[in-house]
Amino acid sequence: MLNNINNLLHIEEVALNQVAQEFATPVFVYSENALRQAFSAYKNAFNQIDTLVCYAVKANGNLNILRLFASLGSGFDIVSGGELARVLQAGGSADKVIFSGVGKTAAEIEFALKSGIKCFNVESMPELTRINEIAGSLNKIAPISFRINPNIDAKTHPYISTGLKNNKFGIPFEQAINAYSTAQNLPNVEIIGVDCHIGSQLTEVQPLIDACERVVALVDDLGNLGIRLSHIDLGGGVGIRYQNETLIDLSVYANAVAKIIGNRPLSLILEPGRSLVGNAGVLLTQVEYVKHGEEKNFVVVDAAMNDLARPALYDAFHDIVPVCVKDIAPITADVVGQICESGDFLGKNRSLAVAQGDLLCVKSAGAYGMSMSSNYNARARAAEVLVSGSQSKLIRRRETFADLWQAELI
Repeated sequence: MLNNINNLLHIEEVALNQVAQEFATPVFVYSENALRQAFSAYKNAFNQIDTLVCYAVKANGNLNILRLFASLGSGFDIVSGGELARVLQAGGSADKVIFSGVGKTAAEIEFALKSGIKCFNVESMPELTRINEIAGSLNKIAPISFRINPNIDAKTHPYISTGLKNNKFGIPFEQAINAYSTAQNLPNVEIIGVDCHIGSQLTEVQPLIDACERVVALVDDLGNLGIRLSHIDLGGGVGIRYQNETLIDLSVYANAVAKIIGNRPLSLILEPGRSLVGNAGVLLTQVEYVKHGEEKNFVVVDAAMNDLARPALYDAFHDIVPVCVKDIAPITADVVGQICESGDFLGKNRSLAVAQGDLLCVKSAGAYGMSMSSNYNARARAAEVLVSGSQSKLIRRRETFADLWQAELI
């Protein structure tokens, strides 16, 4: 996706300094070709199974990205009414939407039922009761699956591990049979599947295979009780390379899942997010100052933790490189933003040959960049640009100062 042409970084055929010149910084830049290739990788790997790939909107909800995935046949994994509204606004099909999340409100459930979504991933018994009651009040039948917590260690950062007993997500595996038996007796729900999601940024395939085995074993146990399921949902979580991580081979994963499902009449749902958009995007930022301290150097840039929260939130690593390679001596420095927090950094102890006014490219910023951004310190959120071949298109304008208070009433 990134090309070095004559010591100048390009996305596809577009030079990043041209993007910065036209749209200013900070700016998120995405490659349409990389987005298409990432989606095709899933479709090709899982082509031996009846599979619906549901893009996890939380990773990046720009309408243009949602519209692109919808055109490729994608479904969508949502966790809020706002995300459902985004999918519908982008032209996505409600009947390909999976609604996950532990805190679905009554208004969100009603909106989803009226929209005709494919399935609710139910995460607690009180939620099941609420869905049944609201569906009854609307004279509708709610399609549901239960999100089952398989208690499998995903071996990822504890903040993005979701499949252990001490996580807030899902119903404990040991309570699954009782949950399905209870749902079977409710008049306004239809049981259609089972769901699990064990974590994010996974770099080992075995935990995913273990989760699939546990889920399919549960399907068999439910079948023996007369509860027939039509799909299993294995969630998302496949990681990307930020630094030197080992990547999961999707074909190995797909072949293992196909073997476990065997001849059971089950379709498959996947909920990838980061692995579709993460490495399709970068964050461009300009160096404001190079500050030399007694014990540490700082490269102060115009992007900050309000633009890319992952380093401050998870101590996450993003590779940072100059847009234009220069023949100057590098320094070791922390790359920091303008926010009044010591935790405001994009990278620590980086060797960079840069000077004031230079452009830096923060790699792997397509996922959980703009979607987690904020207006902290009254900073306007960045612009977003989509590159296709030699063309670059503004897909979200930079916020203005007036945007900061447009919803406030005086």
